[in-house]
Amino acid sequence: MYRNLGLVGLLIPILFSCSNDSSNSSDFTAGQTFTDSNLRVVLMDTITVRTSTIKYDSIVTSQSARILVGQYIDTVFGTIKSNSYMGMVPYSYAIDTEAEFDSIALYLKQDGYYYNDTLSTNTIRVKRLTKTLKPNDNGYLYNTSMAEYDDRDLALFEYLPRPVDSDTLEIRLDDDLGIDLFSKFQLKEITNADQFKDYFKGIALLSGETDNGSIIGFSKGAESCYIRLYYSVAEETDRVQSYLDIKMDLNAQSSTSFSPFFNQILASNPIVPLQALQDKEMELLSTDADNVSYIQSGVGIATKIQFPHIKTIYDIKGRGTILNAVLKIKPASGTFDDKLILRDSISIFIADRNNDITSQLTVGESTAVRGVLNRENEEFNDIYYEFFVGSYLEELMNARETDESLIFLPNNYNSTVDRFILNAMDDSQWSTVLEITYAIYDEED
Repeated sequence: MYRNLGLVGLLIPILFSCSNDSSNSSDFTAGQTFTDSNLRVVLMDTITVRTSTIKYDSIVTSQSARILVGQYIDTVFGTIKSNSYMGMVPYSYAIDTEAEFDSIALYLKQDGYYYNDTLSTNTIRVKRLTKTLKPNDNGYLYNTSMAEYDDRDLALFEYLPRPVDSDTLEIRLDDDLGIDLFSKFQLKEITNADQFKDYFKGIALLSGETDNGSIIGFSKGAESCYIRLYYSVAEETDRVQSYLDIKMDLNAQSSTSFSPFFNQILASNPIVPLQALQDKEMELLSTDADNVSYIQSGVGIATKIQFPHIKTIYDIKGRGTILNAVLKIKPASGTFDDKLILRDSISIFIADRNNDITSQLTVGESTAVRGVLNRENEEFNDIYYEFFVGSYLEELMNARETDESLIFLPNNYNSTVDRFILNAMDDSQWSTVLEITYAIYDEED
Protein backbone atom coordinates (compact mmCIF):
# COMPACT_ATOMS: atom_id res chain seq x y z
CA MET A 1 0.00 0.00 0.00
CA TYR A 2 2.84 2.41 0.72
CA ARG A 3 6.58 2.81 0.73
CA ASN A 4 8.51 3.92 3.83
CA LEU A 5 10.56 7.05 3.14
CA GLY A 6 12.39 7.09 6.43
CA LEU A 7 12.38 8.83 9.79
CA VAL A 8 12.65 12.42 10.87
CA GLY A 9 15.83 13.08 8.91
CA LEU A 10 13.87 12.79 5.69
CA LEU A 11 10.98 14.84 6.96
CA ILE A 12 12.79 18.18 7.09
CA PRO A 13 13.49 18.62 3.33
CA ILE A 14 9.97 17.46 2.49
CA LEU A 15 8.47 20.11 4.75
CA PHE A 16 10.66 22.78 3.22
CA SER A 17 9.90 21.80 -0.36
CA CYS A 18 6.15 21.76 0.29
CA SER A 19 6.09 25.11 2.02
CA ASN A 20 7.67 26.92 -0.90
CA ASP A 21 4.50 26.69 -3.00
CA SER A 22 1.32 27.21 -1.05
CA SER A 23 -0.87 26.18 -3.98
CA ASN A 24 0.83 22.79 -4.21
CA SER A 25 0.97 21.75 -0.57
CA SER A 26 -1.27 21.06 2.37
CA ASP A 27 -1.95 23.60 5.08
CA PHE A 28 -0.06 21.51 7.64
CA THR A 29 2.18 23.33 10.11
CA ALA A 30 4.60 21.33 12.25
CA GLY A 31 3.96 22.11 15.91
CA GLN A 32 5.98 21.24 19.02
CA THR A 33 4.04 18.01 19.62
CA PHE A 34 4.80 16.87 16.10
CA THR A 35 8.51 17.68 16.15
CA ASP A 36 9.01 16.01 19.54
CA SER A 37 7.46 12.75 18.33
CA ASN A 38 8.88 9.75 16.56
CA LEU A 39 8.32 10.51 12.91
CA ARG A 40 7.88 8.33 9.88
CA VAL A 41 7.13 9.46 6.34
CA VAL A 42 5.54 7.17 3.77
CA LEU A 43 4.70 7.57 0.10
CA MET A 44 1.41 5.92 -0.91
CA ASP A 45 0.47 5.42 -4.54
CA THR A 46 -2.27 2.77 -4.50
CA ILE A 47 -5.22 4.77 -3.10
CA THR A 48 -8.17 4.25 -5.45
CA VAL A 49 -9.00 7.07 -7.85
CA ARG A 50 -12.52 6.61 -9.21
CA THR A 51 -12.96 8.31 -12.59
CA SER A 52 -16.06 8.74 -14.70
CA THR A 53 -17.63 11.04 -17.29
CA ILE A 54 -20.75 13.18 -16.86
CA LYS A 55 -22.51 15.66 -19.12
CA TYR A 56 -24.16 18.85 -17.97
CA ASP A 57 -27.55 19.56 -19.53
CA SER A 58 -26.45 23.00 -20.64
CA ILE A 59 -23.68 25.56 -20.22
CA VAL A 60 -24.27 29.30 -19.85
CA THR A 61 -22.83 30.92 -23.00
CA SER A 62 -24.47 34.35 -22.91
CA GLN A 63 -21.47 35.34 -20.79
CA SER A 64 -18.87 33.72 -23.05
CA ALA A 65 -15.67 35.68 -23.48
CA ARG A 66 -15.76 35.38 -27.29
CA ILE A 67 -17.83 34.72 -30.38
CA LEU A 68 -17.36 31.13 -31.56
CA VAL A 69 -18.19 30.03 -35.11
CA GLY A 70 -17.21 26.88 -36.97
CA GLN A 71 -17.60 23.13 -37.30
CA TYR A 72 -15.40 20.05 -37.33
CA ILE A 73 -15.93 16.30 -37.18
CA ASP A 74 -14.41 14.37 -34.29
CA THR A 75 -14.24 10.57 -34.40
CA VAL A 76 -15.03 10.39 -30.67
CA PHE A 77 -17.14 13.42 -29.75
CA GLY A 78 -19.03 13.63 -33.06
CA THR A 79 -19.73 16.70 -35.17
CA ILE A 80 -18.91 19.76 -33.06
CA LYS A 81 -20.65 22.92 -34.20
CA SER A 82 -20.78 26.46 -32.86
CA ASN A 83 -23.11 29.21 -34.06
CA SER A 84 -23.33 32.67 -32.57
CA TYR A 85 -26.27 35.05 -32.15
CA MET A 86 -26.16 38.71 -31.17
CA GLY A 87 -28.06 41.95 -31.01
CA MET A 88 -26.68 45.08 -32.68
CA VAL A 89 -27.07 48.80 -32.00
CA PRO A 90 -25.96 51.92 -34.00
CA TYR A 91 -23.55 54.43 -32.54
CA SER A 92 -25.14 57.15 -34.67
CA TYR A 93 -28.45 57.64 -36.47
CA ALA A 94 -27.75 60.61 -38.74
CA ILE A 95 -27.05 60.38 -42.49
CA ASP A 96 -26.86 63.44 -44.73
CA THR A 97 -29.97 63.94 -46.85
CA GLU A 98 -27.75 64.33 -49.95
CA ALA A 99 -25.86 61.08 -49.31
CA GLU A 100 -26.04 57.99 -51.52
CA PHE A 101 -25.72 54.39 -50.40
CA ASP A 102 -22.48 52.57 -51.35
CA SER A 103 -22.26 49.19 -49.57
CA ILE A 104 -22.62 47.35 -46.26
CA ALA A 105 -20.20 44.90 -44.60
CA LEU A 106 -19.76 42.94 -41.38
CA TYR A 107 -16.34 43.00 -39.67
CA LEU A 108 -15.16 40.26 -37.32
CA LYS A 109 -11.75 40.32 -35.63
CA GLN A 110 -10.21 36.93 -34.80
CA ASP A 111 -9.08 36.85 -31.15
CA GLY A 112 -6.44 34.11 -31.49
CA TYR A 113 -8.49 31.16 -30.27
CA TYR A 114 -9.00 28.17 -32.56
CA TYR A 115 -9.57 24.45 -32.35
CA ASN A 116 -8.85 21.79 -34.97
CA ASP A 117 -7.72 22.21 -38.58
CA THR A 118 -7.15 25.82 -39.64
CA LEU A 119 -5.78 24.67 -43.02
CA SER A 120 -9.31 23.78 -44.16
CA THR A 121 -11.80 26.31 -45.49
CA ASN A 122 -14.43 27.61 -43.05
CA THR A 123 -17.83 29.03 -43.97
CA ILE A 124 -19.84 31.72 -42.20
CA ARG A 125 -23.47 32.18 -43.13
CA VAL A 126 -24.89 35.49 -41.89
CA LYS A 127 -28.63 35.52 -41.19
CA ARG A 128 -31.05 38.15 -39.88
CA LEU A 129 -32.74 37.40 -36.57
CA THR A 130 -36.54 37.56 -36.64
CA LYS A 131 -37.03 37.65 -32.86
CA THR A 132 -35.20 39.57 -30.16
CA LEU A 133 -32.85 37.47 -28.03
CA LYS A 134 -34.29 37.16 -24.54
CA PRO A 135 -32.82 35.33 -21.55
CA ASN A 136 -34.44 32.53 -19.60
CA ASP A 137 -36.10 33.36 -16.30
CA ASN A 138 -32.70 33.14 -14.59
CA GLY A 139 -31.22 35.79 -16.89
CA TYR A 140 -29.05 33.55 -19.11
CA LEU A 141 -28.90 31.83 -22.48
CA TYR A 142 -27.19 28.48 -22.95
CA ASN A 143 -25.25 26.43 -25.45
CA THR A 144 -28.49 24.56 -26.16
CA SER A 145 -30.67 27.69 -26.54
CA MET A 146 -32.42 28.39 -29.82
CA ALA A 147 -32.90 31.55 -31.88
CA GLU A 148 -35.17 32.38 -34.82
CA TYR A 149 -33.81 33.85 -38.04
CA ASP A 150 -34.73 34.44 -41.67
CA ASP A 151 -33.71 31.58 -43.97
CA ARG A 152 -32.26 33.98 -46.55
CA ASP A 153 -28.53 34.61 -46.37
CA LEU A 154 -27.29 38.12 -45.78
CA ALA A 155 -23.88 36.67 -46.72
CA LEU A 156 -22.22 33.36 -47.50
CA PHE A 157 -18.54 33.80 -46.74
CA GLU A 158 -15.69 31.30 -47.14
CA TYR A 159 -12.24 31.90 -45.69
CA LEU A 160 -9.02 30.26 -44.53
CA PRO A 161 -8.61 31.09 -40.81
CA ARG A 162 -5.44 32.85 -39.68
CA PRO A 163 -6.22 33.22 -35.98
CA VAL A 164 -2.64 33.67 -34.82
CA ASP A 165 -2.39 36.84 -36.94
CA SER A 166 -5.67 38.14 -35.43
CA ASP A 167 -6.93 39.02 -38.90
CA THR A 168 -10.21 40.91 -39.29
CA LEU A 169 -12.71 39.40 -41.70
CA GLU A 170 -14.62 41.73 -44.02
CA ILE A 171 -17.91 40.09 -45.03
CA ARG A 172 -19.92 41.92 -47.68
CA LEU A 173 -23.62 41.85 -46.78
CA ASP A 174 -26.67 41.91 -49.05
CA ASP A 175 -27.18 45.36 -50.55
CA ASP A 176 -30.94 45.12 -49.97
CA LEU A 177 -30.32 45.23 -46.22
CA GLY A 178 -27.93 48.16 -46.63
CA ILE A 179 -30.33 50.16 -48.78
CA ASP A 180 -33.19 49.54 -46.37
CA LEU A 181 -31.17 50.62 -43.31
CA PHE A 182 -29.70 53.58 -45.16
CA SER A 183 -33.16 54.81 -46.12
CA LYS A 184 -34.58 54.52 -42.60
CA PHE A 185 -31.64 56.46 -41.12
CA GLN A 186 -31.67 59.10 -43.84
CA LEU A 187 -35.44 59.65 -43.63
CA LYS A 188 -35.24 59.68 -39.81
CA GLU A 189 -37.60 56.72 -39.47
CA ILE A 190 -35.09 55.32 -36.95
CA THR A 191 -33.62 57.84 -34.52
CA ASN A 192 -32.92 55.87 -31.33
CA ALA A 193 -31.85 52.44 -30.06
CA ASP A 194 -35.36 51.23 -29.18
CA GLN A 195 -36.65 51.96 -32.68
CA PHE A 196 -33.65 50.25 -34.23
CA LYS A 197 -33.92 47.13 -32.06
CA ASP A 198 -37.61 46.89 -32.84
CA TYR A 199 -36.81 46.89 -36.57
CA PHE A 200 -33.52 44.96 -36.63
CA LYS A 201 -33.33 42.16 -34.05
CA GLY A 202 -29.70 41.22 -34.70
CA ILE A 203 -27.70 38.66 -36.67
CA ALA A 204 -26.90 34.96 -36.58
CA LEU A 205 -23.45 33.68 -37.55
CA LEU A 206 -23.82 30.07 -38.65
CA SER A 207 -21.14 27.55 -39.55
CA GLY A 208 -21.21 25.80 -42.92
CA GLU A 209 -23.43 22.72 -42.91
CA THR A 210 -20.78 20.52 -44.55
CA ASP A 211 -17.68 22.14 -43.04
CA ASN A 212 -15.00 19.99 -41.44
CA GLY A 213 -12.38 22.53 -40.45
CA SER A 214 -12.08 24.46 -37.21
CA ILE A 215 -13.97 26.51 -34.66
CA ILE A 216 -12.65 30.07 -34.54
CA GLY A 217 -12.88 32.68 -31.81
CA PHE A 218 -13.76 36.30 -32.59
CA SER A 219 -13.54 39.24 -30.22
CA LYS A 220 -16.75 40.49 -28.60
CA GLY A 221 -15.60 44.09 -28.37
CA ALA A 222 -17.67 46.82 -30.02
CA GLU A 223 -14.57 47.80 -31.98
CA SER A 224 -14.07 44.22 -33.15
CA CYS A 225 -17.57 43.13 -34.22
CA TYR A 226 -19.64 45.63 -36.17
CA ILE A 227 -21.63 46.29 -39.34
CA ARG A 228 -20.40 49.27 -41.35
CA LEU A 229 -22.85 51.08 -43.63
CA TYR A 230 -20.90 52.96 -46.29
CA TYR A 231 -22.30 56.01 -48.10
CA SER A 232 -20.94 59.03 -49.96
CA VAL A 233 -21.81 62.66 -50.47
CA ALA A 234 -21.07 64.64 -53.64
CA GLU A 235 -18.74 67.61 -53.16
CA GLU A 236 -17.77 70.21 -55.75
CA THR A 237 -15.05 68.11 -57.37
CA ASP A 238 -15.39 64.65 -55.85
CA ARG A 239 -17.48 62.32 -53.75
CA VAL A 240 -16.54 61.98 -50.07
CA GLN A 241 -17.14 58.58 -48.54
CA SER A 242 -18.34 58.20 -44.98
CA TYR A 243 -19.93 55.45 -42.89
CA LEU A 244 -22.24 54.64 -39.99
CA ASP A 245 -21.36 51.79 -37.61
CA ILE A 246 -23.81 49.34 -36.09
CA LYS A 247 -21.94 47.58 -33.30
CA MET A 248 -22.44 44.53 -31.16
CA ASP A 249 -24.83 45.37 -28.33
CA LEU A 250 -22.80 45.04 -25.12
CA ASN A 251 -24.65 47.70 -23.17
CA ALA A 252 -25.56 45.61 -20.14
CA GLN A 253 -25.73 47.86 -17.10
CA SER A 254 -23.98 45.38 -14.81
CA SER A 255 -22.34 41.97 -14.76
CA THR A 256 -25.69 40.40 -13.90
CA SER A 257 -27.79 42.16 -16.56
CA PHE A 258 -28.32 40.73 -20.02
CA SER A 259 -26.60 41.57 -23.28
CA PRO A 260 -28.35 39.98 -26.28
CA PHE A 261 -25.71 37.38 -27.18
CA PHE A 262 -24.96 33.67 -26.89
CA ASN A 263 -23.00 30.88 -28.54
CA GLN A 264 -24.91 27.77 -29.49
CA ILE A 265 -22.45 24.86 -29.13
CA LEU A 266 -23.72 21.41 -30.02
CA ALA A 267 -22.35 17.92 -30.57
CA SER A 268 -24.08 15.30 -32.70
CA ASN A 269 -23.38 11.60 -33.29
CA PRO A 270 -20.65 10.99 -30.67
CA ILE A 271 -19.51 7.45 -29.86
CA VAL A 272 -22.19 5.23 -28.31
CA PRO A 273 -21.02 5.48 -24.65
CA LEU A 274 -21.27 9.29 -24.79
CA GLN A 275 -24.73 9.12 -26.36
CA ALA A 276 -25.99 7.55 -23.14
CA LEU A 277 -25.21 10.72 -21.15
CA GLN A 278 -28.50 12.63 -21.20
CA ASP A 279 -28.27 14.65 -17.98
CA LYS A 280 -25.76 15.50 -15.29
CA GLU A 281 -26.89 12.77 -12.91
CA MET A 282 -26.03 10.01 -15.39
CA GLU A 283 -22.49 8.71 -15.10
CA LEU A 284 -20.22 6.78 -17.47
CA LEU A 285 -17.69 4.89 -15.37
CA SER A 286 -14.23 4.64 -16.86
CA THR A 287 -14.38 0.88 -16.29
CA ASP A 288 -17.23 0.84 -18.84
CA ALA A 289 -15.42 3.11 -21.31
CA ASP A 290 -12.10 1.38 -22.10
CA ASN A 291 -10.58 2.85 -18.92
CA VAL A 292 -10.77 6.48 -20.03
CA SER A 293 -12.80 9.55 -19.16
CA TYR A 294 -13.79 12.46 -21.39
CA ILE A 295 -13.87 16.24 -21.31
CA GLN A 296 -15.24 18.69 -23.85
CA SER A 297 -15.89 22.29 -23.00
CA GLY A 298 -18.75 24.18 -24.60
CA VAL A 299 -21.01 21.11 -24.70
CA GLY A 300 -20.64 20.26 -20.99
CA ILE A 301 -18.80 16.93 -20.96
CA ALA A 302 -16.64 16.68 -17.83
CA THR A 303 -14.42 14.21 -15.99
CA LYS A 304 -15.54 13.37 -12.45
CA ILE A 305 -12.99 12.27 -9.83
CA GLN A 306 -13.64 10.68 -6.43
CA PHE A 307 -11.45 9.13 -3.74
CA PRO A 308 -13.84 6.62 -2.17
CA HIS A 309 -11.29 4.94 0.10
CA ILE A 310 -9.24 7.94 1.18
CA LYS A 311 -10.11 7.39 4.85
CA THR A 312 -8.34 4.03 4.82
CA ILE A 313 -5.26 6.10 5.57
CA TYR A 314 -6.59 6.06 9.14
CA ASP A 315 -5.79 2.34 9.18
CA ILE A 316 -2.12 3.26 9.51
CA LYS A 317 -1.22 3.17 13.20
CA GLY A 318 -0.47 6.49 14.83
CA ARG A 319 -1.54 10.04 14.22
CA GLY A 320 -0.56 11.59 10.91
CA THR A 321 -1.08 14.29 8.34
CA ILE A 322 -0.89 14.64 4.56
CA LEU A 323 2.18 16.65 3.63
CA ASN A 324 1.56 16.57 -0.10
CA ALA A 325 -0.68 14.81 -2.62
CA VAL A 326 -0.24 14.81 -6.38
CA LEU A 327 -2.80 13.34 -8.73
CA LYS A 328 -1.17 12.44 -12.07
CA ILE A 329 -3.45 11.82 -15.04
CA LYS A 330 -2.14 11.02 -18.51
CA PRO A 331 -3.92 11.89 -21.75
CA ALA A 332 -4.73 8.70 -23.60
CA SER A 333 -2.15 7.93 -26.28
CA GLY A 334 -3.21 8.77 -29.84
CA THR A 335 -6.07 11.06 -28.77
CA PHE A 336 -4.32 14.38 -29.34
CA ASP A 337 -2.17 15.98 -32.05
CA ASP A 338 -1.37 19.36 -33.60
CA LYS A 339 -5.05 19.84 -34.48
CA LEU A 340 -6.69 18.40 -31.38
CA ILE A 341 -4.50 20.40 -29.05
CA LEU A 342 -3.75 19.61 -25.41
CA ARG A 343 -4.07 22.80 -23.39
CA ASP A 344 -1.52 23.51 -20.68
CA SER A 345 -3.97 23.41 -17.78
CA ILE A 346 -7.32 22.09 -16.57
CA SER A 347 -9.49 23.73 -13.92
CA ILE A 348 -10.89 21.88 -10.92
CA PHE A 349 -14.33 22.39 -9.41
CA ILE A 350 -16.10 20.85 -6.41
CA ALA A 351 -19.50 19.23 -6.98
CA ASP A 352 -22.12 17.85 -4.63
CA ARG A 353 -23.73 14.40 -4.77
CA ASN A 354 -25.98 15.57 -7.63
CA ASN A 355 -22.94 16.71 -9.64
CA ASP A 356 -23.94 20.36 -9.25
CA ILE A 357 -20.82 22.53 -9.13
CA THR A 358 -20.66 24.38 -5.82
CA SER A 359 -17.29 26.13 -6.07
CA GLN A 360 -13.87 26.13 -7.68
CA LEU A 361 -11.17 24.26 -5.79
CA THR A 362 -8.78 26.70 -4.15
CA VAL A 363 -5.93 26.79 -1.69
CA GLY A 364 -6.80 29.32 0.94
CA GLU A 365 -9.57 31.67 -0.08
CA SER A 366 -8.56 32.70 -3.57
CA THR A 367 -5.74 30.70 -5.20
CA ALA A 368 -7.32 28.41 -7.78
CA VAL A 369 -5.93 24.89 -8.06
CA ARG A 370 -5.30 23.80 -11.65
CA GLY A 371 -3.88 20.74 -13.26
CA VAL A 372 -0.73 21.64 -15.15
CA LEU A 373 0.56 19.65 -18.12
CA ASN A 374 4.02 18.23 -17.35
CA ARG A 375 5.96 17.89 -20.62
CA GLU A 376 9.41 17.09 -19.19
CA ASN A 377 9.53 13.65 -20.85
CA GLU A 378 7.39 14.43 -23.88
CA GLU A 379 9.99 12.91 -26.23
CA PHE A 380 9.16 9.53 -24.64
CA ASN A 381 5.41 10.19 -24.92
CA ASP A 382 5.33 10.51 -21.14
CA ILE A 383 3.23 13.58 -20.44
CA TYR A 384 0.64 14.01 -17.73
CA TYR A 385 -1.44 16.54 -15.85
CA GLU A 386 -0.39 17.21 -12.26
CA PHE A 387 -3.10 18.16 -9.76
CA PHE A 388 -1.86 19.16 -6.31
CA VAL A 389 -4.74 18.15 -4.04
CA GLY A 390 -3.13 17.76 -0.61
CA SER A 391 -5.23 20.40 1.14
CA TYR A 392 -8.42 19.05 -0.36
CA LEU A 393 -7.68 15.46 0.70
CA GLU A 394 -6.83 16.59 4.23
CA GLU A 395 -10.21 18.33 4.41
CA LEU A 396 -11.94 15.33 2.84
CA MET A 397 -10.53 13.04 5.52
CA ASN A 398 -11.41 15.34 8.39
CA ALA A 399 -14.57 17.23 7.50
CA ARG A 400 -15.91 16.99 3.96
CA GLU A 401 -18.59 14.59 2.77
CA THR A 402 -16.97 11.73 0.89
CA ASP A 403 -19.77 11.59 -1.68
CA GLU A 404 -18.78 14.93 -3.15
CA SER A 405 -16.45 14.94 -6.14
CA LEU A 406 -13.98 16.93 -8.17
CA ILE A 407 -15.03 18.02 -11.65
CA PHE A 408 -12.39 18.64 -14.31
CA LEU A 409 -13.18 21.14 -17.06
CA PRO A 410 -11.00 23.35 -19.27
CA ASN A 411 -10.34 26.96 -18.38
CA ASN A 412 -13.11 29.20 -19.77
CA TYR A 413 -15.21 26.13 -20.46
CA ASN A 414 -18.13 28.28 -21.70
CA SER A 415 -15.89 30.04 -24.25
CA THR A 416 -13.95 27.13 -25.77
CA VAL A 417 -14.48 23.70 -27.35
CA ASP A 418 -11.30 22.06 -26.04
CA ARG A 419 -11.48 18.28 -25.63
CA PHE A 420 -9.48 15.71 -23.64
CA ILE A 421 -9.47 11.93 -23.28
CA LEU A 422 -7.82 10.90 -20.01
CA ASN A 423 -6.57 7.55 -18.77
CA ALA A 424 -8.16 6.07 -15.67
CA MET A 425 -6.57 3.95 -12.94
CA ASP A 426 -5.56 0.51 -14.22
CA ASP A 427 -2.49 -1.71 -14.10
CA SER A 428 -0.68 -0.16 -17.07
CA GLN A 429 2.23 2.25 -17.14
CA TRP A 430 -0.23 4.93 -18.31
CA SER A 431 -2.46 4.55 -15.27
CA THR A 432 -3.76 7.46 -13.23
CA VAL A 433 -1.97 7.56 -9.90
CA LEU A 434 -2.45 9.45 -6.64
CA GLU A 435 0.85 9.95 -4.81
CA ILE A 436 0.38 10.90 -1.17
CA THR A 437 3.24 11.90 1.11
CA TYR A 438 2.03 11.10 4.61
CA ALA A 439 3.79 11.87 7.90
CA ILE A 440 3.06 9.65 10.92
CA TYR A 441 3.82 10.65 14.49
CA ASP A 442 2.89 9.41 17.96
CA GLU A 443 2.90 5.91 16.50
CA GLU A 444 1.79 3.15 18.85
CA ASP A 445 4.33 0.47 19.65
